Amino acid sequence: MEFFKIRRDIPFMRHALAFNVISLVTFLLAVGFLAVRGLNFSIEFTGGTVLEVRYERPADIEPIRDALEAKGYNDFSVQNFGSSRDILIRMPLKRGQESAALSRAVMETLSAQDRSASLQRVEFVGPQVGRELAENGALALLVTSIGIVLYLALRFEWKFGVAAVIANLHDVVIILGFFSIFQWEFSLPVLAAVLAVLGYSVNESVVVADRIRENFRKMRKASVTQIIDNAITRTMSRTIITHGSTQMAVLAMLIFGGAALHYFALALTIGILFGIYSSVLVMSPLVRWLGVKREDLVKPVRDRKEEAVV
Repeated sequence: MEFFKIRRDIPFMRHALAFNVISLVTFLLAVGFLAVRGLNFSIEFTGGTVLEVRYERPADIEPIRDALEAKGYNDFSVQNFGSSRDILIRMPLKRGQESAALSRAVMETLSAQDRSASLQRVEFVGPQVGRELAENGALALLVTSIGIVLYLALRFEWKFGVAAVIANLHDVVIILGFFSIFQWEFSLPVLAAVLAVLGYSVNESVVVADRIRENFRKMRKASVTQIIDNAITRTMSRTIITHGSTQMAVLAMLIFGGAALHYFALALTIGILFGIYSSVLVMSPLVRWLGVKREDLVKPVRDRKEEAVV
C-alpha cells in the first residue's frame, strides 16, 4: 500500500559521505559522553529499597510522588502494583543510610498524607544484582548483534550483515548517548526499549536489503548507486506508513503513560527516528563502500546452465 508514489529516484547516495560524517560525529559524541558522564542507572542496577504500600481506596500516584519530593527525596519511582490500591516505591539508598530507617521515613510521609497507607513488604536490592543485570543486558546486546549479522549474511550477503549491525549499533549508542547527556534514569524498561529498537531497526534494514537484491535482478544495466537510490526511494512510502503508525502509538505512551512509561517511550521515540536514518543513510552507503556487486546476490546465468548440465 502506498499513499503516494515518487516518480523519480532521489539521489541519496550522492550525499552518502556527508550523511556518514554526520553519523560518525554523533556516534563519537555519544561515546564520549558515555565515557565521561556515564549513565544514570536506576536502583535495579545500583541497589536500593523497594516498598510495597497498600491503601484502602485507589491510590493517586501523583500526590504520592509530590509528597516524597517535598521531603527532599529524588531519583525514586512510584507505580501501581497488582491493583489500583497497591503501590510499589523504589528508593535509592544513600551512603550512611539504613534501609529500615528509610522505609520508616517514607511511611511517615505517606501516613501523614493518607492514614490508610500500610506497609506490606520491604526489600533491599543490592548492587550485586545490579551488576548481574548490566552484564546480562550487555550479553543480550552482543547475542542479538551476532544473530543479526548471521541472519543477514545467510539471507543476503555478509556485506549486508556487517553494514546492518553497524547501523543498528549506531542507534543503540545514540539512545545511550541521549540518556548520558541529559542524565535521564536508565532502568530495566529502558533496557527493554533499547533491545526492542535493535530488533525494530533491523526490520527496516531487511526491507531495504531485499529491495536492493530485487533491483540487482531487474535493473541489469543500472549502476550500484542507481540500484540503491531506487531501492530506498521505492520503500519510502512503506517506511513512512510503518514508522508513522508505530510512532503514534509510542507518542501516546509518552504523553499519557505517566512517569512509569516516560523514559521507556522516550527511548523508543529516539530509536525509531534514528532507526529510519540509520537503515537508509548509514547501512546503504556502507553496503556500497564494502563493494557489493551483482554477482554477490544474483548467480550468473552461465553458472546455472553449467549446474543443469552436471
